[in-house]
Amino acid sequence: MAEYLTTVGLEIHAELKTKTKMFCNSRNAPHESNPNVHVCPICMAFPGTLPVINKEAVRHVLRVGAAVDGTLADYTEFDRKNYFYPDLPKGYQISQYKYPLVSGGTLSDVSITRIHLEEDTARSQHLPAGADTDGSWSLVDFNRAGVPLMELVTEPVIHDAKKASEFAQELQLLLRTLGASDANMEKGEMRVEANISVSRDNNLGTKVEVKNLNSFRSVERAIAFETNRHIELLEKGEKIIQETRGWDENKQQTFSQRIKEDSHDYRYFPDPDLPKIRLSNIPEFTKEHIVNSLPELPQEKRKRLAEIGLEEKFVEILMSDTLYFTIYEKSLSSIADVKTKKIATDMLLSTVRGLNPTEEELNNLGESLRVGAEMRVAGSVSSTAAASALQEVLKTGKPFDSVVEEKGLLQIHDTDTLKEYANEAIVKNPSVVEDLKGGKESALQYLVGQGMKASRGAANPQELSSAIKEILGL
Repeated sequence: MAEYLTTVGLEIHAELKTKTKMFCNSRNAPHESNPNVHVCPICMAFPGTLPVINKEAVRHVLRVGAAVDGTLADYTEFDRKNYFYPDLPKGYQISQYKYPLVSGGTLSDVSITRIHLEEDTARSQHLPAGADTDGSWSLVDFNRAGVPLMELVTEPVIHDAKKASEFAQELQLLLRTLGASDANMEKGEMRVEANISVSRDNNLGTKVEVKNLNSFRSVERAIAFETNRHIELLEKGEKIIQETRGWDENKQQTFSQRIKEDSHDYRYFPDPDLPKIRLSNIPEFTKEHIVNSLPELPQEKRKRLAEIGLEEKFVEILMSDTLYFTIYEKSLSSIADVKTKKIATDMLLSTVRGLNPTEEELNNLGESLRVGAEMRVAGSVSSTAAASALQEVLKTGKPFDSVVEEKGLLQIHDTDTLKEYANEAIVKNPSVVEDLKGGKESALQYLVGQGMKASRGAANPQELSSAIKEILGL
């Protein structure tokens, strides 16, 4: 089989977090369970109504643009994208075409073409045949109509499904960090569309778009499926049809929806009801002001966390889990000693997180993580004893050192006491002792574990190991 090159470009939509919709003062609440309650004459497209641009939505997109080092527009305008569908009350969507808010930029080593702002559509509900319907009609809920929607378009520079998924995950993280969007894919707050082509050379093949992928796993699987479908057709000498396809999660395959439109099919033209904007005339929209408003960005945070030597899995937990990152920043980030900070972070993300504590219990930790890590570094408590103490801290809110003292968890260094635990482990496990004498190294670790268990984790494991070997004459 000939060698094929897959090329992917992504179009990602994200609903923005604003109090009101994009062009009216109806509440931005697309997940409202009661249909058609957050609507007004503007988002319902009553004749004679005039839209007004949501300033906060513009600010969100400019901040995303600055975060990816894109070029922020000086001049921008909104356009009408004309097409008919029941969930589009005006018969056109207000979007941006020639003059987007952001051009260029890079995220996760993927080049970005543009980032622009538009309004979301209403939500159609296609009812299956059943007791109340014969399946021939649908309902439309206009709560989502007019919600601010950011669209980001990448260059066609992605060549595998995993990279596409990683880019989408990094964008989700960035949107959450900036407070621009919650970007929950399962709620439709972030929707991914993949433009996929396959060719035998470095030229682009015929592009097929797969729309509305609502999970990172679906992104990967849809791209992989389309890649294989294209290759099978090309191997048979058949042509790829430029079209829009959907993804069937149950069947794990794409299906044809319609022939792919070109931009001229939408008959774009500037919206005559909205003013042209010179962003440089708006003080809070200058690039300097926007850049200065940015928080610590994910790539900066990731670098800072990696510099203390945290395992990659711990870094990614802190990157994605706001609650645990808040606890880390509050209690651990200021620890000067690198070893202590690493142990404290390990205790938080391995021991504490593994206990599935409530947010209230986490807030009871206070300085206990810091104190526990310092005691471990000093050899005052073992990792086992520290884990036991943290369980009690979460339940009671008592200080770590008080719990250690109350439960008798201070690490034992006394030679005679250690020999007692060593003897107990030896006497109770004669077959393991024989294995150890026969040269089986893992047998020693087992005996140490039994001694640690007898001491409730208080014995020093290295000294306990030495005591066992001394007793056995090894």
